[in-house]
Amino acid sequence: MKNLVEVMNLHVGAVTDSGRKVEIIRGISFSIAPDEIVALIGESGSGKTTTALTLMGYTRDGCAITGGHVFVDGYEVSAQTEHERANLRGKLVSYVPQSAAAAFNPSQTILTQVIEIAQIHKLGSRDEARRKAIELFRALALPNPETIGDRYPHQVSGGQLQRLAAAMALIGEPKVVIFDEPTTALDVTTQIEVLRAFKKVMQGKRIAGVYVSHDLAVVAQIADRILVLRNGEVQEAGDTRQILHAPAHPYTKTLIAAYEPVRHDRAAADSADAPVLEARNLSAGYGAPGQDGLPVMLAVNDVSFTLKRGSNLGVIGESGCGKSTLARVIAGLLPPARGEVLFNGKALPGLASKRSKEELRHVQIVFQLADTALNPARSVSDILGRPLTFYHGTRGAARNRRIDELMDMVRLPRALKNRLPGELSGGQKQRVNFARALAADPSVVLCDEITSALDTVVAAAVTELLQELQRELGLSYIFISHDLNTVRAICDEVVVMYGGRKVEQLLPGQLDGGARHPYSQLLISSVPQLDPGWLDNLKQNAKIVEQFAHE
Repeated sequence: MKNLVEVMNLHVGAVTDSGRKVEIIRGISFSIAPDEIVALIGESGSGKTTTALTLMGYTRDGCAITGGHVFVDGYEVSAQTEHERANLRGKLVSYVPQSAAAAFNPSQTILTQVIEIAQIHKLGSRDEARRKAIELFRALALPNPETIGDRYPHQVSGGQLQRLAAAMALIGEPKVVIFDEPTTALDVTTQIEVLRAFKKVMQGKRIAGVYVSHDLAVVAQIADRILVLRNGEVQEAGDTRQILHAPAHPYTKTLIAAYEPVRHDRAAADSADAPVLEARNLSAGYGAPGQDGLPVMLAVNDVSFTLKRGSNLGVIGESGCGKSTLARVIAGLLPPARGEVLFNGKALPGLASKRSKEELRHVQIVFQLADTALNPARSVSDILGRPLTFYHGTRGAARNRRIDELMDMVRLPRALKNRLPGELSGGQKQRVNFARALAADPSVVLCDEITSALDTVVAAAVTELLQELQRELGLSYIFISHDLNTVRAICDEVVVMYGGRKVEQLLPGQLDGGARHPYSQLLISSVPQLDPGWLDNLKQNAKIVEQFAHE
């Protein structure tokens, strides 16, 4: 069978600001047949996305294909001019990005953007392109396929927007599709829908796929073969089942070991201890209050829990269930419409601006995306120094010494303290993000999806770091996540939220068969397994799906 993709001895290089030449991709070779999906896996910086993008003849600014050959359906894209490549992009090879939200123009309707490729390449009239788009919407299991294209990107959910990005990639009937971490930011129930839709639309069309991901369980459901990359080189290649269940290379074994959660077996806090933090009947949301005093959009509805000193509480649920809004209320970034938050038995003012420095110091929040949480124009030293001065009045040599101590705490080389956030890796930025919270000497740290954007190796290292610092500093965590493996690894109790409400509270052991609420059962059953047949064989209770599944 003729391969649609042939990559032979690929080399990609770059030139640093100092003029030094750096080789990013070192001699990678692989092929992909029609109807076959090959996954590229490895930690951040391994060369996954760089390799995949060469199938479009594309490299990032400052980089270039310096050796080897890349053939797509017989065309050597690595040797073509930019004009020739542009003529192939979209109709021969297309791309589904990690962030669909960033890929869509918020000022144009979805349909206008989905059919743009068909119009650029003159693949038919606008009416024909619209009919083809509606067929794709239907095939991708999108609601209201005839009218969803008339909406704007902000008017659909994250999972729907990700499927619409796939429709945009498929409208030109390409022979090769690159999927670049397309489900990384999705909750597990939405992820299942998106994966099913991808598989359904790819089957039978003789499309070759490249799936870039660090989520091994997702790769198990979508890929026929796997290439394991590290430092721009292939460490191991093989059938999906063989790679996941009988890996030969030590690095592959490390990746798989990092995915498997370490069960949380730390002794739980004494139930007789007074809670360090307590939420009592919290309700909050957005928009003007109605006659009942509650906001028009109620995101958190009558939620209560207690956090014991030195323990960890997980909060799980699908996107839009109220997890992050709950964290914002506890941190004082959004005032509660009803209820209260207590620290050491004393009610905290609803807004951070009304809290004293001491009250602010004790409850810190670490945001999901370090890229947006850290000031890109400030050095690491400035970022860590500001809370030291604000909360403790620390200046001069004492401040510099404490910055060094914080860098040591989060296992970052002190030499990085003079760098800007943009000069750090994703894992390093998240450690700075966490170190800034530690600078306050907090009692409670709210961790809002802090490992969701990290690869499995880095996420496992960050989770281990959190546990070490907890033992050293006596911290208590509220860990908000849609990653149940991480929750299993670090939490003493788990709150399940749906539609703004707390529907159940579980011990970590109950995440494996002990949940009673139908939504908890659906959420837990939707976590992909390292089994290539898991998605196809997944049997869900029809009543549960009808009641709780997304549109």
